Amino acid sequence: MRVLVVTAVPVERDAVTRAFGGAEERVALPGAELHRRGAFDVLAGGAGPAAAAAATAFALASGASASAPYGLVVSAGIGGAFTPVTPLGSLVVADGIVAADLGAETADGFLPVTALGFGRDRFTPPPALVRKVAAATGAADGPVLTVSTVTGSAERAGALLAAHPGALAEAMEGFGVAEAAARADVPVLEVRAVSNAVGPRDRDAWRIGDALAALTDAFGKAAPVLQGWNSHEDLEG
Repeated sequence: MRVLVVTAVPVERDAVTRAFGGAEERVALPGAELHRRGAFDVLAGGAGPAAAAAATAFALASGASASAPYGLVVSAGIGGAFTPVTPLGSLVVADGIVAADLGAETADGFLPVTALGFGRDRFTPPPALVRKVAAATGAADGPVLTVSTVTGSAERAGALLAAHPGALAEAMEGFGVAEAAARADVPVLEVRAVSNAVGPRDRDAWRIGDALAALTDAFGKAAPVLQGWNSHEDLEG
C-alpha cells in the first residue's frame, strides 16, 4: 500500500522523509513536488487548509501512484498544543480532525458551519489505526483543531478549549487534507509534533528543532504500521 504524507513546508517534509530508508525519487506535480521513498510519497503542500486541500487533491488525482493506489493520506507536521496535556516535543495523533473556525460569528457567539445547515466540521480517522500509531510512537490521541489563524492569546486559547473540550493541539492543514482525502474516498490520519503552546505568542519558547526531530522519530516508528494497515481492521472493530 502506498501512503501519501502532506506537510505544510519543506522542513516538515524533510523531517518526515528522513525517517524512511532507501533512495529518493522526485515526482513533479503542478506547483509542487513529491519526494518518494519506498511506499511513502511526501509532499510540502503549503500553509493553511486551502493550500493543503489543493495540493492533496492534485497528488491524489495525478496518477503518481497509478501502479499502487494510495491507501492512506497523512497530514503531518509541527503544531501548537494545549499544554500541559501535550508538552513541547511530544506527539499527537488526531482521533478527530476538526475545523475550529469554519462557520459564522453571531451576536451569541461562534456557530460552526454544521449549525448553519451545510458542510461538515469534523473528520474521524480510522480508530484502530489511531490506536496503533499512538502505541507505536508513544503519542497522545485526541482531537486536533484546524485553524486558519494561529492562536495568539490566552483568551482565544480558552475559547477554543471551551468549544472543543479535550482538544490536544491546533495546526493549519489537517482539515484541508482530510477534505481532499474524503472526496477521493481515501482514509486520513493526522500526526503532529508539538513545537509550542497554544496561546500568547512567545517565539523564544518555541522548540521547532525538537519538534522536527520528534516528527522524524515518529514516522520511523510508525512506518511499518502505516504501510501495513488494512482498512478492514476498523470494519472488524
